[in-house]
Amino acid sequence: MIPTFVITLREGVEASLIVGIIAAFLVKEGRRDALRQMWVGVAIAIVLCTAVGVGLDLVGEELPQKQQEGLETIVGLIAVGMITYMIIWMTRHSRGIKAELEGEAASALAQGSAMALVGMAFLAVLREGFETSVFLLAAFQDASNTTAAGGGAVLGLLGAVLIGVGLYRGGVRINLSKFFKITGLVLVFVAAGLLTTAAHTAHEAGWINSFQSEAVSLRWLVHPGTVSESLLTGMLGLRAAPTQIEAFVYVLYAVPMALFVLWPRGRRARSGGAQPGRATAQTPA
Repeated sequence: MIPTFVITLREGVEASLIVGIIAAFLVKEGRRDALRQMWVGVAIAIVLCTAVGVGLDLVGEELPQKQQEGLETIVGLIAVGMITYMIIWMTRHSRGIKAELEGEAASALAQGSAMALVGMAFLAVLREGFETSVFLLAAFQDASNTTAAGGGAVLGLLGAVLIGVGLYRGGVRINLSKFFKITGLVLVFVAAGLLTTAAHTAHEAGWINSFQSEAVSLRWLVHPGTVSESLLTGMLGLRAAPTQIEAFVYVLYAVPMALFVLWPRGRRARSGGAQPGRATAQTPA
């Protein structure tokens, strides 16, 4: 439940932020006529992304067992790659993302192109939605309770919509840098867990046959069938008895990525010659 909640919350906030800024600019410039087109574009993007996720799931169900495991491995690796890119990009740009989006929106309006803003909203939702579809498909394949995973996804999406509405109306102030840092850290461990699952499904598919003995026993911490197991597996990607290859890929990914996310922003900025800014998002109505 926790991985799907964080995924839809974070992706939804990114999409809501973009759509909210664009909607605010259209209203501010008296182009309410373009709002309907924007919402139609957003709806089409959502339908397309849902179709992609459902299509991938249906294709997987029709394959033989080993090929299913192979497809799950590929989907999991793609999801980890996309999550990694998202974490790195957002960690570097979160403080200036709102100003950057407002600058792009203002530039499009200055050129007299409301349709450019509609296109921005469509592409933003399409991109975030496609990423979410792949993330959720991998997370559902990794979940032991698909009902709870589905509930987490719905709650995360609702939370993102509420935050987006609050930002648009100006009633919510949120420090985007801290928000993306916290969710980014959680997603590091979600991605590490997905990577261990990919290592497991790759073995089931016959792709990896070495280093399959138990690396360490965490049964004292991760009690199978308990709430603590759901929390530890969901938040930290920990498993009761990881194999050597699963433990290796988990540590190899989680440790450097967690350090990257937690590294003080000031040091990272000074090392790159840039001065950090302060980002508190409040979209004008």
